[in-house]
Amino acid sequence: MYITSNSGHYRASLAIESALKTLSPGIITMNINGFAYTNPILEKLINRTYLSVIRNNPEVWEYLYDNPKVLKSVQGLRNAIHRSNSKKLKVLIQDEFKPDAVVCTQAFPCGMVADYKKYLGLNLPLFGVLTDHAPHSYWIFDNVDYYIVPSEASRNHFMRNGVSDAKIRVFGIPIDPKFSRNYGKEEICKKLGLDSRKRTVLIMGGSQGLGPVEKMLDALERVTFDFQVIVVCGINKRLQKTLTKRAKRYKKKMLVFGMTENVHELTEASDLIITKPGGLTTSEALAKNLPMIIIHPIPGQETKNTDFLLQQGVALRAEDGDDVAVLVQELFSNSVKLDEMRKKADLIKKPDSAMDIAQLILQAIA
Repeated sequence: MYITSNSGHYRASLAIESALKTLSPGIITMNINGFAYTNPILEKLINRTYLSVIRNNPEVWEYLYDNPKVLKSVQGLRNAIHRSNSKKLKVLIQDEFKPDAVVCTQAFPCGMVADYKKYLGLNLPLFGVLTDHAPHSYWIFDNVDYYIVPSEASRNHFMRNGVSDAKIRVFGIPIDPKFSRNYGKEEICKKLGLDSRKRTVLIMGGSQGLGPVEKMLDALERVTFDFQVIVVCGINKRLQKTLTKRAKRYKKKMLVFGMTENVHELTEASDLIITKPGGLTTSEALAKNLPMIIIHPIPGQETKNTDFLLQQGVALRAEDGDDVAVLVQELFSNSVKLDEMRKKADLIKKPDSAMDIAQLILQAIA
């Protein structure tokens, strides 16, 4: 169970599903948006509200995110929503699909199923899988059997909040197993029509195609160092259309993609990624030892992801397009720094996370 299509939560659930079917081809899975299933109208309203707040009043989300006062004040409402969802969960869990385990890649469905287990006294293995580098308090529930976390720092956070160490596994954020394979940069560049001898910059604005992409391209065009650019626009069709036209007159070689299934190839072909610091995107970059420049993190989860990545020495932060251009020039002119960031990424990456999670699930239901 996840929430929100075109999200890291969804991609994480797909990665786990793929790993389960690789290890146990006969397994039957249902991959479901837990919020849309239980509250379809509310889900659409909340998604629209969230995007509006992020774009127009990000400081509001920063205040709400992982705020103990807010958590305490909404406890009653959260319990009421979970109780109201119990009839639909009964149909799903006990009448129709009847799963042997439930795996949640977002806190809302995890809490909903945890409370449902509690109300009915169910012995149903429940796995909470984090998709950001730093946990938040909305994940903490008594009836979760296992928490899958990205780092020792996350494990310590959960233990400080009363979760038993026996319930925690440091497997990393689940990414598609394709990111653990080496496809060969030269081959991928040839396939994409890129020059494998040149440096390549990958720009990603998350599934929504957010961030100052056009301003970054303006600044990068002025960089004297010769390199190629790949831009992934996600579902932002306006941006994709604009950049596709612009690519014809851009001074540097530029490829433009919308929603794409070949991010594993794009990261393989790249030497540096400029991105918003979503948990899945940055974990995919780490799997490919790809140094990062982070720009415009969403307050809350992405700010915490940024802090983690900066502390690990695998990323640099830019405030605007001009900053990005300066950092790209510095890194491409200083291969020692670039290599150092690659080595640090290699130390903390967990490319087999989805397979490790799948093995744990299969052991629990054996």
